Amino acid sequence: MAASRLAGRAKAALPLAARLCRQADALAADGRTDAAERVYRAALAADPTLAGAHNNHGNVLRALGRPDAAAAAYRAALTCGLELALVHYNLAAVLRQVGRADDAAAAYRRALVMQPDYAEAWNNQANLLRDGERLRDAAVGYRRALAVRPDWTDGHDNFATALYLLHEGGEGEEAARLARAWRRDHPDNPMARHIGSAIIGDSAEERAPDAYVRQTFDLFAAEFDSKLAELGYRAPELLAEAVAASGPPPNGDLAVLDAGCGTGLCAAALRPYARRLSGVDLSGGMLAQARARALYDALDEEELVAYLTARPAAFDLIVAADVLCYFGELSGAFAAARAALRPGGRLVFSVERLAEADAAAPYQVATHGRYAHREDYARAALAAAGLSVTAITPDTLRFESGEPVIGLVMVAVRP
Repeated sequence: MAASRLAGRAKAALPLAARLCRQADALAADGRTDAAERVYRAALAADPTLAGAHNNHGNVLRALGRPDAAAAAYRAALTCGLELALVHYNLAAVLRQVGRADDAAAAYRRALVMQPDYAEAWNNQANLLRDGERLRDAAVGYRRALAVRPDWTDGHDNFATALYLLHEGGEGEEAARLARAWRRDHPDNPMARHIGSAIIGDSAEERAPDAYVRQTFDLFAAEFDSKLAELGYRAPELLAEAVAASGPPPNGDLAVLDAGCGTGLCAAALRPYARRLSGVDLSGGMLAQARARALYDALDEEELVAYLTARPAAFDLIVAADVLCYFGELSGAFAAARAALRPGGRLVFSVERLAEADAAAPYQVATHGRYAHREDYARAALAAAGLSVTAITPDTLRFESGEPVIGLVMVAVRP
């Protein structure tokens, strides 16, 4: 009891502004940003010199979508003496958000002068440079961020994007030089190995490493559907049409597998055919999104070939939308699919088309890390696996840099 009274007296002894700041901090930590913003205002009305309160007020204003007010709060924190790299970084972020690129750049520079090992500041300064199409400088900035945080997945993804854009913008030699350094400095990182090799042009991988696929799709699972919508992504629609054209009407009597199901974009079209609808994917993040659709009977986080091999004659229909673009060599995947199909079962899938006139090799990895396949190679690999091709339809899978990505929608049957 005595301890409780002493704590109460100590709290009462705090100045009003300090008590309000503590209350606002607790509200912000609890996610109650509207309430926190009001209490921070009250605290700063009581004592406008509280530098930390200005910074924290800026954070909740930013969370509330008020970047101009947040910038004013961060400037007030600096004016009141909170001369920290973090505050300059916060200020830079909201200045970038409102389009004040030069002022944002100055704030990032100040943060990095004060704290040269500030990985997030290097990364976000590079984002700003990428906005301005200064891709070489952006790539250097991402590399500096990764020197500080070698295992930072977001940093590797941003560096990969910068190198891809640099390459596509006609600076292939510079992109390859930076990719060689990336692969050398991070030899165990799957993205550096796979994308770095693709940009350099010396990839000998027969498929994208599982760790790369998992890392890539976990990273943007939450925004996957919206990103693909921006690209005019049509693979699920095209495969749904191929399923409808190649078999009986949907009677809800098939064992169906959505192979590499991702967020479940194919599920709604497949559900009417399925007595049991299963999905498999390497990415736990993507499966969490698929699970939220509540359309699958089972979802498994597993490598596709191993999954199929462990389930002989389990499925009447296997659908794989934009999955085999992460395989170069297709024979293993096709053999596993045949084993997992029942007699008369169908494999319906898409691949990106590699024009036979453009390449002597049967498949080729592009600088974005996906494989394209020659049609004659895909046909031969299906035949070698014991699957009979019944339909091949060329069509646009999506758009990339404003250009259509032509794919092949293929249907094969286990006799």
